[in-house]
Amino acid sequence: MTDALIPALRAVGIRDERVLDAFGAIRRGDFVPGASRGRAYEDVPLPIPRGQVTTQPSLTARMLEALALRGSERVLEVGTGHGFQTALLARLADTVWSVERFADLAATARANLERWRIGNARVVVADGSSGLPEHAPFDAIVVSAAFTRVPEPLAEQVAAGGRLVQPIGPGGREDVTLYVRDETRLRRAGHVTAAHFVPLVGEHAFPAG
Repeated sequence: MTDALIPALRAVGIRDERVLDAFGAIRRGDFVPGASRGRAYEDVPLPIPRGQVTTQPSLTARMLEALALRGSERVLEVGTGHGFQTALLARLADTVWSVERFADLAATARANLERWRIGNARVVVADGSSGLPEHAPFDAIVVSAAFTRVPEPLAEQVAAGGRLVQPIGPGGREDVTLYVRDETRLRRAGHVTAAHFVPLVGEHAFPAG
């Protein structure tokens, strides 16, 4: 079943063979709650606890493709969930740091990654809008929640020449956007896709409510 999503990804225009290979190697069904496993290989978002969702696979693939990872990168993921995208990133990059604000989701993600014997990804319980300055800079950052702009700490943690992908919007109606950092600033580099995401909550994003 690991390659069951590949036709859907190709149908939406995914061409990066490394991204396709990652989806073919990691079983999404191992990263979703038991009640949703029957739909794990459909191209749909699936609910997880705390009012969160696992991102629709084709949307995840578009975001990962936009990062243009080649295998040597140090990556920050904001929003671990149950760790499926984390596992994909671990196949696409050298080192992955993932931030999750809910300790129970982080614990599930860690267990899922350990079951897959993924040793190059670490999950931290923290405020994702602040990033992880102690491990910066990052060659790539992917944010799996929406805010109206890139939080300043995240912008500062992108290495020169690095990329950041984030849904920009109020939460529920977003423009997933690619940014590239030059020597002086993070600049908008292109539109990835339209999407619906949960809001990014934290000190440098929306307040918890």
